[in-house]
Amino acid sequence: MVVLAAPTAYAEHKLTTRFATFNASLNRATEGELLANLSTKDDPQARKVAEVVQRVRPDVLLLNEFDYVSGNRAVDAFRRNYLEVGQQGAKPIEYRYAFTAPVNTGVPTGVDLNNDGKIGGGDDAYGFGLFPGQYGMVVLSKHPIDTAAIRTFQKFRWADMPNPLLPKDFYSKQAQEILRLSSKSHWDLPIQVGRRQVHFLVSHPTPPTFDGPEDRNGKRNHDEIRFWADYVNPGKDGYIYDDAGKRGGLAKGPFVFAGDQNADPVDGDSANLAAKLLLNAHKVIDPMPHSIGAVEAALVQGGANKDQRGPSWQDTGDFNDKSPGNLRIDYVLPSLPLIPVRAGVFWEPSHSPLARLNDTSDHHAVWVDVIG
Repeated sequence: MVVLAAPTAYAEHKLTTRFATFNASLNRATEGELLANLSTKDDPQARKVAEVVQRVRPDVLLLNEFDYVSGNRAVDAFRRNYLEVGQQGAKPIEYRYAFTAPVNTGVPTGVDLNNDGKIGGGDDAYGFGLFPGQYGMVVLSKHPIDTAAIRTFQKFRWADMPNPLLPKDFYSKQAQEILRLSSKSHWDLPIQVGRRQVHFLVSHPTPPTFDGPEDRNGKRNHDEIRFWADYVNPGKDGYIYDDAGKRGGLAKGPFVFAGDQNADPVDGDSANLAAKLLLNAHKVIDPMPHSIGAVEAALVQGGANKDQRGPSWQDTGDFNDKSPGNLRIDYVLPSLPLIPVRAGVFWEPSHSPLARLNDTSDHHAVWVDVIG
C-alpha cells in the first residue's frame, strides 16, 4: 500500500514529478457559456476547481469535462483569472504550457445512432453532447509539451479495431461505417520532464450506462480503454492510426495513463472488467491512490457502498448511494522505468477544513508522484 501524503508536502520536490487527473465538471449547458463564466473572476465553481488544483499542485494535469473553445481562449481565461489568483488562502499556480483540441462530443453524425427514428441531438453525435466540444479536455503542464509530436485519435473508427465489441445487431451498417471509437478523443502528449520524455496518454471514455440491453455504451467504454492497452503493447498496436495517418502505437519511452475512465476494476456497470485492461497493461504500475475521505464517505453514505467488492479507500467518484455507489474510475498510472513514490486522492475527511471542497465535482482529483 502506498502511504498517503498531504498533497502540498511534496508538490515542488525537485526529484519528483506530480501527474494528476481531475474531472472538474467545468462543462456548461450552452456553447460559449464556459468562456463567459471564465472571463470573470467570480464564478463560484471555477474558483473551487482552481483551489483544488492549487492544493494538489500537479506538475502535469489533465482536466476532464472542460468545454472545448478554439484558440485556447477558455484555457487561457481559466489560467489567468483563476489558477494564477490565490483562492481561499491557497498559493497561485502557473502552467506555462497547455494543450486542448476538438473532441467528438456534440459533433453531429447525420445518422440515427440511437434508433429512435430521428436524426439529431446528443445521442446522434459522435460522442454525447449538446454542442461540439461539450465535455472536452485540457492538459496543463509546467514542463514543455512537444506539440509537433502530439498524436490525436479523434477520428479513429470503432470498426477498425480488431474484434471490437461494437454491437452490430444494434447499429445500422451506415452507423458502423462512420462511428468513431473515442467518445471525446484519445491524446498522446509527449512531455519533456528534464532529460526524459514522458508520454501523457489521456482520454475520457463514455459512461457504460444510458443505453439498453445491447450495452452499446458499456461496450464502447471497454474498447476505448482497450485502445490504450493495445497502444502500449508491442504486437497488439498494428491496427492503430492517428488523425494524421501515422500508424502504430507507442514505439518507446515511459508513459502515464490519465483520465476519468468511467470504469471501476470490480464494481459498477462497466463491461468485462474494462479497467483491468489498464491496470494490467504492459509496464504499468498501479500506485493505488487513496484517501481517508473516501472511506468515511462509504461508511456514512451506506447504500450500494455496503455491498461493493472493491476497497472504498481507492474510490475517486462520489455517486448515487442506491446505485452504483462510490467507485474508483479516475486513474493516473505510470509505467516503468518511472517509479511512483507517493499517490493520493483529494477527498478530505469531514474534520478537515478543506472538506468544503469535496462537492466541487462528483469526481476527486487523483495524483501520483514519480521519479525517473
